[in-house]
Amino acid sequence: VERRLSEVGARLKQLREELAVSDEQLAHLAETAEDLRLRALLSETPLADKEHHDAQRHADAMERHRAGVQADITKLEEAQDELLDRLLVETKP
Repeated sequence: VERRLSEVGARLKQLREELAVSDEQLAHLAETAEDLRLRALLSETPLADKEHHDAQRHADAMERHRAGVQADITKLEEAQDELLDRLLVETKP
């Protein structure tokens, strides 16, 4: 149980770091997509519209990735809680 708990803790640390990076990337991609959306509205050209849609697809993909990482963190936190409960039961006199 302790070994598994240590493994889960290490994986949680990695995922939280990945989530922080994803948050930064998502903010940048969303800002870029919004800028290109406004540019496409003002210029009304097919190229500007394509650039906006491409940027929005990248932002959407990053949002899905971030949601997946968050879901993995939630699952691991639940597993960690279960392992801690098991450890507590096993160590009671």
